[in-house]
Amino acid sequence: MQHPFISREAEGLVNGQAVSDGAGVRLLRVLGSDLQRRLDPFLMLDEFRSDNPDDYIAGFPSHPHRGFETITYMLAGRMRHRDNTGQEGLLGPGGVQWMTAGRGIVHSELPEQEDGLMHGFQLWLNLPAERKLCAPWYRDIPAAEIPSAPAQGEARLIAGHWRGQAGAVEREATEPLYLDLRLDAGSEETLEIPAGHNAFLYVYQGEIAVGAQQRGVKARQMAVLDNRADSDGVSLRAAADSRLLLIAGKPLGEPIAQWGPFVMNTREQVEEAIADFRDGRF
Repeated sequence: MQHPFISREAEGLVNGQAVSDGAGVRLLRVLGSDLQRRLDPFLMLDEFRSDNPDDYIAGFPSHPHRGFETITYMLAGRMRHRDNTGQEGLLGPGGVQWMTAGRGIVHSELPEQEDGLMHGFQLWLNLPAERKLCAPWYRDIPAAEIPSAPAQGEARLIAGHWRGQAGAVEREATEPLYLDLRLDAGSEETLEIPAGHNAFLYVYQGEIAVGAQQRGVKARQMAVLDNRADSDGVSLRAAADSRLLLIAGKPLGEPIAQWGPFVMNTREQVEEAIADFRDGRF
């Protein structure tokens, strides 16, 4: 006899903080440094959303990264990226760029539009200690190559393995699950999440009620999901037509030492990264 689905609950809600990054791009920082240990292996989540070119047109000129992965997911707009190895690509609506900074990369991300809506997300995913100095790598994934997964509304499986479907990217150490979910008003969905994973969801349109407690999560709020050991995942009910990200991953449990775009395990490693970048060794 199958036991009833046991849902995680929303243990806390986060409204995010308006910040400016790059050359003045306005962002909502949803996951920041204060939640890095609680939501290990995730380091940061930013949402950028504006139809005012002044908020995004200057983009993100050349800047370095070391020690983690960046996942950029575009909903609207176009972003051109170039790096110091000579590679470049164009990220369009519905597409994803998955970049492993590894031992070091210098790249730029610049809007390739002069007006209109620019909307998307950037998630930072930590690398385990033994992979922090791996060779840099990235993959541009056009919208058509992101699998759809069976769900009440529509689910796009950016990363992980879910309901028998492999996502666009899989990672062995952190086992990230990254879903973009659309739910119609009044619909209900249960989403399976491995019990040992840290997990959160971010509602970017509509309103969602989470778990048996039916805690409401409004648009542009993040819910940190609890880690009860006997849970199967999370149950959701859409109070309105809604869109949300569900993100979960296996914690690394390693020290985090960050200075801006460098995320290592010790301060000495961060200082080495700064020196290597300064001396042109990226």
